[in-house]
Amino acid sequence: MNSLLERIIRLRWWILIFLAIIAFTIFAGDFRQDPTTAILAATLRHSTPLVLGALCGMLCERSGVINIGIEGQMLMSAFVGFTVTAATSSLYLGVAAGLACGMLMGAALGGLTVSLQGDQIIAGTVLNIFALGLTSFLYTPGETIHSKTPRINVGPLADIPVIGKIFFANQPITYLSLLLVAVIWYALFKTTWGLRTRAIGEHPSAAETVGVSVAKMRYLNLIIGGGIAGLAGAYLSLEAVGSFERGMTNGKGFVALAVMIFGRWNPVGAWGAALLFGYTNAIQTQFQFRGWLTGHPQFIGMIPFIVTIVVLAGFVGRARPPAAIGQPYTRE
Repeated sequence: MNSLLERIIRLRWWILIFLAIIAFTIFAGDFRQDPTTAILAATLRHSTPLVLGALCGMLCERSGVINIGIEGQMLMSAFVGFTVTAATSSLYLGVAAGLACGMLMGAALGGLTVSLQGDQIIAGTVLNIFALGLTSFLYTPGETIHSKTPRINVGPLADIPVIGKIFFANQPITYLSLLLVAVIWYALFKTTWGLRTRAIGEHPSAAETVGVSVAKMRYLNLIIGGGIAGLAGAYLSLEAVGSFERGMTNGKGFVALAVMIFGRWNPVGAWGAALLFGYTNAIQTQFQFRGWLTGHPQFIGMIPFIVTIVVLAGFVGRARPPAAIGQPYTRE
C-alpha cells in the first residue's frame, strides 16, 4: 500500500513538472501556435545527437566499459562524413562514412581497453584529443556542401496541428534515432544478446563460466556503440548544420553521458533525458530570437550547461551503474 502511494505521489510530481514545462513553452512562444510548435520541434532536433551519444555510452557501459571518448567519436565522424560528402556530392555516402568512422573508433577503444586492458578513462581521453587534433589539422576553412539531408514528411500525419510538425516532418537521422531507442530497448531487455550484454557488465566472470566470451561481447558493443556515435556526428555536420567547424560537437558527447546517467542506463529514460536537454537548447534559441537578455547573451548560453550540472549533482548518487563498469577483465 505504501509502495502504491509513493508511486502515485511520484506520478503526481511528474505530471506537475510536465504541465509546468508546457505552460512555460506557451509563454516563451508568446502564446502563439507557430512559435510554440517551433520550440517543441527544435527540442526533438536538439535531442537527436544527445540520445544517440547516450545510446553509444549505454551499450559500452552495459558491457562494463566506460566510454569517455563519445565526444571524439562524434567529432571525427562529423568531419569524415562532411569530407566524404564534399568529395562525392552524396549525403548518404557521407552518413555511411560517418557511421563507419564511429565503428572504427569503437574498435580502437576496444583495442585499448579490452585487448591491452588500458585505463578506460585515459583511453577515452586519448580518442578525444586525437579527434580534436586531427580534425583541426585536416579541416580546410571555407569548404562547404550545398545541401543537408532532406526533410521527410510522413504523409497526412505531417499536417496534424502541432504534433505533425514535431514528429512527422523531420530528417532521416532524427527518425532513425527514435527507431534506435525502441530497437535497443527491446534488444537489451528482451533478447539473448541483451542478457549477455547486461551479464558481462554486472558479473563478467559468471558470464564467462556459462560460455559467454566477455572480450568478444565487449568488442561487439563498443563497435555498435561507436557506429551510433558516428550517426550523431553525421547528424551534426550533414543534417543539423550542413557544414563542419573545428570543435563543432561543443561538449555534446559529455552531455550525452549525463543524459545516459539521468536515464539510468535505459534507452527510454535516456530519450526522456535527451528531450529535457534538447528543450533547454530550444528555449535558449527562442530567448535569443525574442531578444531577451540581449545585453548578457552569455547567461542564455549557460542554460544547457547549468541544467547538466544540476542533473549530475541531483541524480548521479541515486543512479546505480553496472557493477563491473571500468574494471578490465582477464579470463582465468
